[in-house]
Amino acid sequence: MNVTQKSILLLLPVLFGLFTSAFTQDLVYRPKNPAFGGSPANFSWLINSANTQNLFTEERSSPFNRDPLADFESSLKRQVLSQLTRDVVLSQFGEGSVEESRFEFGEFTIDVTPGPDGVEIRIFNILTGDETSITIPNF
Repeated sequence: MNVTQKSILLLLPVLFGLFTSAFTQDLVYRPKNPAFGGSPANFSWLINSANTQNLFTEERSSPFNRDPLADFESSLKRQVLSQLTRDVVLSQFGEGSVEESRFEFGEFTIDVTPGPDGVEIRIFNILTGDETSITIPNF
């Protein structure tokens, strides 16, 4: 390589740098939030956007708005259903036999019926009319 070719190769990056710097601009950060120096016209947009995304409500968040009697009732229902489930599973998979029974509490009626295919549990909601049947097969 001769001297002119080397000088051209060395001069190309310099020329390229000069031409590209003529087309660049400075990056300037402009905040949107007026609390940090942004335009005050953005305030209503920011507050409306925040209120739309806010899932926090006063009723759900406060432990003082809860009804202790309703909490007790739901806890009692869960315990009765849990005990019923344990009894059915133990008698079905253990050494006992399942007896036909009916439980009524709140808006639910639960019928436990043994049959040739297994134990059928029917849960009926009196208020809505919804019904669910579960069959636990014999083994």
